[in-house]
Amino acid sequence: MEFLIGFEGTIVADYKKWVSSTRRSLWRTVGLFFILMGPGIITSNVDNDAGGITTYSLAGAQFGLKLIWSLIPIMIALIVIQEMCARMGVVTGKGLSDLIREKFGAKITFYLMIGLFLTNMGNALSNFAGVAAGMEVFGVNKFISVPISAFLVWWMVVKGTYRFVEKAFLVACVFYISYIITGIIVKPDWGHVFEQFLRPHLSLDPSEMTMVIGLVGTTIAPWMQFYLQASIVEKGIKIEEYKFARFDVVLGSVVVHIVAFFIILVCAETLFKNGVRIETAKDAALSLKPLAGKYCTFLFAFGLVNASLFAASILPLSTTYLICEGLGWEAGIDKKFVEAPQFYGFYSLMIFLGAGIILYPNVPLIPIMYLSQVINGMVLPIVLIFMLLLINDKKLMMQYTNGPIFNAIAWVTAIIIIGFTLLLLVRMI
Repeated sequence: MEFLIGFEGTIVADYKKWVSSTRRSLWRTVGLFFILMGPGIITSNVDNDAGGITTYSLAGAQFGLKLIWSLIPIMIALIVIQEMCARMGVVTGKGLSDLIREKFGAKITFYLMIGLFLTNMGNALSNFAGVAAGMEVFGVNKFISVPISAFLVWWMVVKGTYRFVEKAFLVACVFYISYIITGIIVKPDWGHVFEQFLRPHLSLDPSEMTMVIGLVGTTIAPWMQFYLQASIVEKGIKIEEYKFARFDVVLGSVVVHIVAFFIILVCAETLFKNGVRIETAKDAALSLKPLAGKYCTFLFAFGLVNASLFAASILPLSTTYLICEGLGWEAGIDKKFVEAPQFYGFYSLMIFLGAGIILYPNVPLIPIMYLSQVINGMVLPIVLIFMLLLINDKKLMMQYTNGPIFNAIAWVTAIIIIGFTLLLLVRMI
């Protein structure tokens, strides 16, 4: 009997040790994720910038829910592409622009930098336009809101550390919930919504094709790949920690599409159904007031301002990483100004140039905001091809090259966008 009691006590003690060990392991895993999270979630969410919100608003207002099915394949492509970038950053410890320069030479890198700089400059302008438009809903003139916002985002990056800046960006991600709340307030017919996912339809009409390219370009923007890989490198994530970074990337890709879905849904259920035409995200916010109430307007406008400020910080940062890596200059938020003068100088130039142009009278903001997203979609295949050549290089990536499924998805994405772009240009001619 004493033997049985002792044996039972041993089992109970071992069980308690196992439970305690499992709990510690679980909390350690959760803790590591929260320490390492950031690059994937931030990169994906900042993609819902002023240009992105404008594009999603136009998609919902002009086509209703007709194109909402496209979010599913775009999300899958985004997960694959972002995972590739994160993996290259972890394995090589170098940014994407740095790898392109080393593999393909300075000349090709230079031309790529010029093209992406012009594209990203359009995106930067659209974000300060978003700040101006969103704050005007709250009665604040752009000559007040734009200079203040430009100074704030400049000060945060130039004077802050990487850890501080990342925390600020993560807080900004939380406020995208305003679009989800707005989507619930408008009370959509969920049965009809899900039916649109199950019955995808796309015509060869140039306006629809342009919108699809815009949706791809605003969701899988070329600048994202450069920022994500650079931030992975600067955060110093190791191979053994990569599973957490991968989950961070997947989570960010899913969340950004949930937000995009609700923006399209809100505009489709209100503006499209009532035949209201809009040209900007600000128009969408103001048009919601008589249809869904002032709270929807304020929530939509608040989301626009938050997204624009968020992206106004990240986009110039991404472009600065791209150019400094491509030219072999020192880059990084944790570096002091004297250590990386070109990095901080170029970042400052993009911030104040973007804000200054928006303050100039009669600037055609609407074409800039929308066309910048379409150009993103057209440039994306070029960046994708470089990425695929790099990640399948066994000398560079060792055993961490792409598998057949990831290669197939990435190549199909590039080919489809190239095909859409060529077909659109032929039809326009």
